[in-house]
Amino acid sequence: MEALYIYLIKSSGLIALFYLAYYFMLRKETFFTSNRWFLLLGLFTSAVLPLVVYTKIIMVESSSKNIDWSRIPVTNSIENETFEINWYIIFGITYAIGIILFLGKFVFDFYSLNTVLKGKTIQNQADFKFIDTTENVAPFSYFNTIVYNSSLYSSSELENILEHEKVHSDQNHTVDVLISRLFCILFWFNPLIWLYKKAILQNLEFIADNEATKNISDKKAYQFTLLKITTHENCVAITNHFYQSLIKKRIVMLNKNQSKKSNSWKYVLIIPALVAFVILFQVNVIAQEKTAVQATTEIIKANEKSVDVYKINKNTTDEELKEKSSNLKENYAIIATFSGIKRNSKNELTAIKVDLKKGKEIAQKMETKGTEAINEFGIIVSKDDNGMLTVNFGSDETIINQESIVIAPNAPSVTEKEIFINGKKVSQDDLDKIDPKEIATMNVNKNDDKQEIRIITNNHKKMINENDIYINNEKVSQNELDRLDQSTIERMDVNKDGKTIRIITKNGIQYSQEKNLPVPPTPPTPPVFNIKTPAPPAFPKAPKAPKGDPIKGDKKAWKEFEKKMEDYEAKMKKLEPQMEAFDKQMGEFDKKMEPFNKEMEAFEKKMKVYEQQMEEYHSNLERERKK
Repeated sequence: MEALYIYLIKSSGLIALFYLAYYFMLRKETFFTSNRWFLLLGLFTSAVLPLVVYTKIIMVESSSKNIDWSRIPVTNSIENETFEINWYIIFGITYAIGIILFLGKFVFDFYSLNTVLKGKTIQNQADFKFIDTTENVAPFSYFNTIVYNSSLYSSSELENILEHEKVHSDQNHTVDVLISRLFCILFWFNPLIWLYKKAILQNLEFIADNEATKNISDKKAYQFTLLKITTHENCVAITNHFYQSLIKKRIVMLNKNQSKKSNSWKYVLIIPALVAFVILFQVNVIAQEKTAVQATTEIIKANEKSVDVYKINKNTTDEELKEKSSNLKENYAIIATFSGIKRNSKNELTAIKVDLKKGKEIAQKMETKGTEAINEFGIIVSKDDNGMLTVNFGSDETIINQESIVIAPNAPSVTEKEIFINGKKVSQDDLDKIDPKEIATMNVNKNDDKQEIRIITNNHKKMINENDIYINNEKVSQNELDRLDQSTIERMDVNKDGKTIRIITKNGIQYSQEKNLPVPPTPPTPPVFNIKTPAPPAFPKAPKAPKGDPIKGDKKAWKEFEKKMEDYEAKMKKLEPQMEAFDKQMGEFDKKMEPFNKEMEAFEKKMKVYEQQMEEYHSNLERERKK
């Protein structure tokens, strides 16, 4: 389930990337068809790219020990265990409920559409199917079917409407609508996906308006038709309908000058961001030894004092785990609990948590998890010269020489306590002064002779969550930062714009000097967009058409509506000078945009240089680390 959450987070991030790129750079351009494919490509890229993982193998020198503590983190358990909420299950249930609700809404919309189309007379003409309904619904198209109410419009208005809907049908815009609805169901929790869907529908209307006016002689009459259709609020979902609430934007785009072809460079800016995404999140680095001193044995060896070893590897089955648990309980009265078990498509173990208990004498746990199969390890039960039993985790015979937990009755318990708040070691007095409401998390780890209390405050946790953390130029998790001893910090840089925290430790400086590690390049600063977009004139509100048929319905109401429409059209005619002034303002706006476009071109060139510098930096860094 964790893999699903990671996939959804990565996909949501890519959706946000494509939407913001469209919103800030492309939505005001008249490249409507190119914008259509850009938005669709953004959805499919967001769904597929998080599944593409590149494996990078780094050759390292052979180690004298075969213990990989990064793969087998061992921590001792807390004596007083507290109840933990399984947020994975809660989020999973919430996500499933959201999908079910939005999928139900999608099915209901199909049912509503079928209700409108069912039993209607269809007129076939060329590649289109026309349905002239008596219901008060806005004109719409669904694939090659176009539905309208001819009694609500004049012949010229109906001609404009049909030209518009034919474009939707010819270019299969219904497919775009269905795809956007599907992504809204899968990513319902992401607020930007709803704005993304709105951008797709709005751009489809721009395409239809642009193509329809090519076949219509009177462009202003077409705009009046747009305004009249706004009075019909009954629209059928999952269709391309002539009515859109963003009517002002459609009229503005109809009167806007065509964008210069040189502005098409903006589409390329998304590529560096996608490359950065792959480098940062989709490259799986695997360290491989150059020479192996000795092949890994099938069974973990124990020294002469070892009593028993219970081996666990990637191929260990659930039945074998139950058998090991039973043997430990029967032979040594040790309660072994295996939990958090996850397997990949090959049925190999990728995560497991082991808890060992024997009354009040021992309480020890080990957990390993990741995307790759686990390394082999074992539960080692041994005895010393006095016959005292000890238990520990290990991956080869060297671990038996490490400190183990003794299984002995009435063992003395002398515990030293260390307290850390936000990674800084403090006294008991400092702990007593802290307000419990300020505590975000508190972890208590206990060994034989040492107890460790680590507290993270709300402000510290918020700051960490909002920034990427690097220790000695290596990206780390919040848990690794929490465990960092602040007395070892030599320098800490916080970049608010880049949202990064970079920490250099004293050991890191010494290591950098010894290794002569290169310094990462500084990325260029993008140009600032401070040009104000001209505001279109305020359009009067169109009168609302009465319900029913104008012939068989309330004739008095329809006469009043016609008078209101005449007044409305008169007001719209008065707006023509303002519309012309607005067109001039848009022309001046395009001229002001030219310097910014040149700055963006210069920024793009700097970005290419920066990418080359980053490639050289990674190559030099890898070369220095191999030395």
